[in-house]
Amino acid sequence: MTPADGAPSAYDTTHAPFKPLPMKGPDIRVDRRPDGSVVITSNHPPGEGPRSIAHLLAQRAAAHPDRPYLRQRAPDHGPWRTVTYGQALRAAEGIAQWLLDRGLTAADSVMILSGNSLEHALMMLGAYAAGVPAAPISPAYSLMSVDLAKLGHCFAKVAPKVVFAQNGAMFDRALTVLRALDPALAVVTVDGAGEGVARFADVAATVPTLAVAAKRDTLGPATVAKYLFTSGSTGLPKAVPQTHGMMAGVIAGQEGLRDEDPEPDLAPESLEWMPWSHISAGNIGFNGVLWSGGTIYIDEGKPLPNLFETTIKNLLEVSPTVFGSAPIAFSMLAEAMEQNPVLRRSFFKNLRYMAYGGATLSNDVYDRMQALAVAETGHRVPLCTMYGATETQGITLTHWITERVGLVGLPLPGITLKLTPNGAKYEVLVKGPTVAAGYHKDAKRTAEAFDEEGFYRLGDAARFVDPNDPTKGLVFDGRVTEDFKLDSGTWVSVGVLRPDLVAACSPYAQDLVITGQDRPFIGALIWPSPTALQALAADGELGRPFDKISRLIRDRLAIFNREAGGSSRRVGRFILLTDPASIDAGEITDKGYINQRGALERRRALVEALYAAEPGPSVVAV
Repeated sequence: MTPADGAPSAYDTTHAPFKPLPMKGPDIRVDRRPDGSVVITSNHPPGEGPRSIAHLLAQRAAAHPDRPYLRQRAPDHGPWRTVTYGQALRAAEGIAQWLLDRGLTAADSVMILSGNSLEHALMMLGAYAAGVPAAPISPAYSLMSVDLAKLGHCFAKVAPKVVFAQNGAMFDRALTVLRALDPALAVVTVDGAGEGVARFADVAATVPTLAVAAKRDTLGPATVAKYLFTSGSTGLPKAVPQTHGMMAGVIAGQEGLRDEDPEPDLAPESLEWMPWSHISAGNIGFNGVLWSGGTIYIDEGKPLPNLFETTIKNLLEVSPTVFGSAPIAFSMLAEAMEQNPVLRRSFFKNLRYMAYGGATLSNDVYDRMQALAVAETGHRVPLCTMYGATETQGITLTHWITERVGLVGLPLPGITLKLTPNGAKYEVLVKGPTVAAGYHKDAKRTAEAFDEEGFYRLGDAARFVDPNDPTKGLVFDGRVTEDFKLDSGTWVSVGVLRPDLVAACSPYAQDLVITGQDRPFIGALIWPSPTALQALAADGELGRPFDKISRLIRDRLAIFNREAGGSSRRVGRFILLTDPASIDAGEITDKGYINQRGALERRRALVEALYAAEPGPSVVAV
């Protein structure tokens, strides 16, 4: 790859200073117990948080009625449509009145089938104002699933009386199934097409009465704002009640780390593609923008081939104050900015810091992003990470400048972490105001999820970067339930090894699962990158693209093996997969993450083929 004119040609940026990060540094208490567990708390007290998200919207609308709050492009990459804070409050109160008129209460719910949109946001805010839980679910359950089993399961869990979908025709199959389950179900769509379907604009135009304000006055920290569903990586998705207090707890924790007074006239801009059916964007990002009085630009692009171009077009117009995304998006963004100095200029114009989550960012991508930042601004940009789960919200944050990637940070103010010995690792448990009380209508799993002290078990492992200096933070150490032993008794840390292997095989491997439990060596089932296959098909060299990419991945893994160390990190054989991961079979979560356990269950025959005494032609030895 040849950098565009003006792009950096080397990635060594250690000479450049960092932009200031307006957060307090690490200050923690660490208690080491006789049983080997370690309890960690922040010495910083929590800051201020809202009484509820509905109250917060009313406050921001009163302070900045004409400030843009939500923006989304018209179809076909048209002009930006805008909803101001005042308009958002009026629409939310109209929706709340409509829900109250239909008799909905806290015992009911409003299910949202479609992805991020202006109308989705207003429907959710209207449900908050009415004291009726919103229940956004992954659009994949309605649009990608063959049997709609997860959709039916979620519907049964929260028993909604109202369902919203952006486009009636697109979601017709799902809506038909749900109406058959409950003929009295009210359906709202933007176009309002179909018998008995309410048009969103009419719902939002309902004139609010004093009943809406009276209902808002009843909301408090214990009020359930929404139900979010877990990704379903260990079975059917579980419904987790999200209270206003849980969401306010994240805001208060972050406020406790603030190291500067907020600027009342500053309206931070955020470009958001990550789905609101999950914690990161739907709670932490969405509520954070509302707290700051900022503007959310809804990005209809995604870090996928043929879709990321939309994100690039948006970033040519939107200069975010903070940019957060998955590591794959940073990789694609770095490549685009290396080729386009105009994009680089727009991206870094207002940027104060970056954030990533969901997986580990590779050192290569980190170095490339910092080289781009230095070329444009003369400064490196701080990189933060937040760690948490559907059941916990965000519980740790890297809130100090560091050159190390892969950290999960330290507990937010108000949060208590407990690291408990589990085999050779320390399992992460947590307690605090952001943690859910349990699962909706599932007493058995609720009881299993907490220990005798009331700490929630995340199922992840973590360790200190430096045991002698805990203030350097924690690093993710894999999933406790995914790790396994080779037949030699050597432990394999799947959660740590898997992203390292994907990075080592970049850009030829899209994702992979690791095999080897009770076997003599580690194996891998690898999904090749469609983009890389297309490029290899067009490179003019003889040979099947599949054969070419197999050789390239083999060579990358051979290099990785030479530097890997012991048998716990060396790959012996792999198979390239020809069919995509199946959401119905549990191989892929609705977030798009590969479910290691589900994929291994579905592909048992391929696992056996990897370890055959005389491997077949599909097995590649490294």
